[in-house]
Formats: sequence, C-alpha cells, structure tokens
Amino acid sequence: MTDLPSFAIPARPRRQYDRAGRLSYKGSVLFRLEPTDPEGIDLQVLLETILQSGPYRHGDFHDLPMVVYLVRDEETSDVFRVSIRDGALQLHVLPATESDGLQQFYERLCEGTETEWAVERRVEAVPESE
Repeated sequence: MTDLPSFAIPARPRRQYDRAGRLSYKGSVLFRLEPTDPEGIDLQVLLETILQSGPYRHGDFHDLPMVVYLVRDEETSDVFRVSIRDGALQLHVLPATESDGLQQFYERLCEGTETEWAVERRVEAVPESE
C-alpha cells in the first residue's frame, strides 16, 4: 500500500461540561471508512475482531441505538471512538487523539479484509473565539 490516506487532524474538538456535569464536545473530526466492496462484510463482526486482536482496550456504550466503542490503542496511546453508521466505520477524534492511532487502525482494517477502503474526513471546526 503506497497511497495511504492522510489521517491528519486539522482541528480538535473541545470538551465542555454543562451545569449538571454532563460532557459534550464542540466541533468534531470524523474519519469515515467505507468498504468499496461491501458484499459479505459484517462491519460489527469485523470491528469486534479487530478490537479483540489488539493492541486495543475498548468498551462499548450499551444504551445507544448504534454500535459505539471507546478505544485505546496500547501501542500509540491514542484514544478515539469508533461507531458504525450507514455502511461505514467512523473514527471520532477526541481532544487528545493523534493521527498515529487512527492510521494504525486503518492499516489493521486493511490487513483484516480483502476489500479497499474509501476514507473521507469530515471536519466541523470551532471558531477560536468560542
């Protein structure tokens, strides 16, 4: 693989807490990984296989209507969320996430499948004044 996609993070989400202490984020960076040939790919089984084969610590959010994991790559120390939506895996950048962990996840995904993966980056930046 010579033409690896870039997992550069051009902006960072910011944590904010409401008066009740609930956490939310302002801004977002999301990498959407979609198989070019989705035939026969069960994304949930694939994701669980990759997470269980390591080097990940992970936990899922049980009360959500979709699959969402909080993931820590033990090699890079990067933490990010992974979800499944609309036929794609989505890597959600957290304030301290670095590109290395996302790149490693992508490479492990490619190694674990025989399909190519289209990568799209979506950024919702927060103005500096906020």
